[in-house]
Amino acid sequence: MKKLLAAVLLCCASTVTFAQAAPQGGNPQRMERMVQQLQTRFANANTTHDGKLTREQAATGMPMVASHFDEIDTQKTGYITLPQIEAYMRERGAAH
Repeated sequence: MKKLLAAVLLCCASTVTFAQAAPQGGNPQRMERMVQQLQTRFANANTTHDGKLTREQAATGMPMVASHFDEIDTQKTGYITLPQIEAYMRERGAAH
């Protein structure tokens, strides 16, 4: 189950990475939709609108992210940001 969740999380992150790299070939509209979905889910989970997700916010709005919260929160601040989620996904993608 953990591998499945990590794979889904990785897919979302990979989409962000690929979209930022402006891939040639593939489906740029699909990539853009996936990036928008990640951003929308983050924004909806971020109920305080401060650009930071607490563990509780992540658990409520982004449960797959919440399951990797401690790995994403490398600075142990008690919150994570969208760029941290993207960086985590890129790192996980490079490891596989």
